[in-house]
Amino acid sequence: MNISLSITKNIHDWLFEVMSAPFATVVENVLIAVAFLAFFALAGLLLVWMERRIAAFFQLRLGPNRVGPMGLFQTIADALKLVSKELTGPDKADKFLYNLAPYFVIVASLMALSVLPFSQEFHAFDINIGVFFLIAVSSIGVIGILLGGWSSNNKYSLIGAMRSGLQTISYELSVGLSILTIVVLAGSLQISEIIAAQQAGGWFIIQGHIPAMIAFMIFMIAGTAETNRAPFDLIEAESELGAGFHTEYSGMKFAYFFLAEFINMFIIAAIGVILFFGGWLSPFGITESIPLLGIFWFMLKVLGLIFLMMWFRWTFPRLRVDQLLTLEWKYLLPINLFNIVLMAVIVWLGLTINF
Repeated sequence: MNISLSITKNIHDWLFEVMSAPFATVVENVLIAVAFLAFFALAGLLLVWMERRIAAFFQLRLGPNRVGPMGLFQTIADALKLVSKELTGPDKADKFLYNLAPYFVIVASLMALSVLPFSQEFHAFDINIGVFFLIAVSSIGVIGILLGGWSSNNKYSLIGAMRSGLQTISYELSVGLSILTIVVLAGSLQISEIIAAQQAGGWFIIQGHIPAMIAFMIFMIAGTAETNRAPFDLIEAESELGAGFHTEYSGMKFAYFFLAEFINMFIIAAIGVILFFGGWLSPFGITESIPLLGIFWFMLKVLGLIFLMMWFRWTFPRLRVDQLLTLEWKYLLPINLFNIVLMAVIVWLGLTINF
C-alpha cells in the first residue's frame, strides 16, 4: 500500500476508533483546515524567497543571503516584522469594510486550495464540479480588492481597485474559456477524472493537438493577469499609485494581500498542471507504488510554471491600460472562442492523440 494512503487511512481509522463518529468528523475537518493554513503560510514564505532569488538571478545580483543559508530565513524575519508592526489606517476610512477586505482575499485563496489534488491520496475535496468550483471561488478575491481600495478613502487606492475590477473581469473570460477548452477534451468537470483521462491517454497538452497548446498559452497569459503580476500589475503600479489598492494597509493586513498574491500564483500554476500536464502523474509512466511520488511530480511541475510566471515579470515591461484591454478583447478572447470550437470539432471527430 502507498505510504501516503496508509497515513491518511490510519489517522481516519484511529479517530473513529477513539471518539464518536460526529466528533471524529469534526476533528478530521479541523486537522485538514490546519494543514491547509500551515501550507498557505509556508508556501507563501517560500515563494517570496523564490521570487527574490530569481529576480536577483535575472538582474545579475545575489538577492537575500544574510538571514539563514542562502537567505532562506529572510522571509520569516520579514513576516515577524509585519506581525509586530502597528495596524494603522486612515481616520476617514470605512472601518468595517476596510478591516473585512483582506479576509475576502485570503478566504478565496484557501477555498481554491481545498480542491487542488497534491496526489491521488492527498486530495481533500474532490467534487464532480471541481473545475467550476475553482472558477467560481477564485472570482471572489476581486471583491476584497474592490472593498479595500474603496474603503481606504484614498484616491490612489480607489484607482487601483477600479483597475482591478476592469482587469479581472476582462481576463476571467480568457481563463475560463481556456479551462473549458480542456473540459471539452476531458468530458468532465471533476478534477480526479480529468487527471485519470491523462493517465489513460497522455497529457492533454499533447492529446489536444494545437488547440490545447493555444489554450495553455492563453491560460498562462490570462492567469498572470488574474494574479495582478507584472507585466499586468497596473492595479499596484508602484511608480504611479504607491501600492495601489493596499496603499493604506500596514502590518498583517498588508501581509494578507501580499501573501494571497503569491498563493494565487501557486493556484494558477496548479490548475495549469492539472489541466495540461497530468497533475501528479509521472512523465515516465511510473506508477504510484513509490511512496509520495505523486506529490513530488505535482510540486515539481507547479514550481516549473511558477518559474515561468516569474520569468514573465522580470522580462517584460508593464503594459498601459489600453494595451492591457486591447490584448484581451481584440486578441485573446476571439482566439479563445475559435479555439474552443476547434477543440470541440477535434473531440467530435475523435482525432485526439493517445500514447
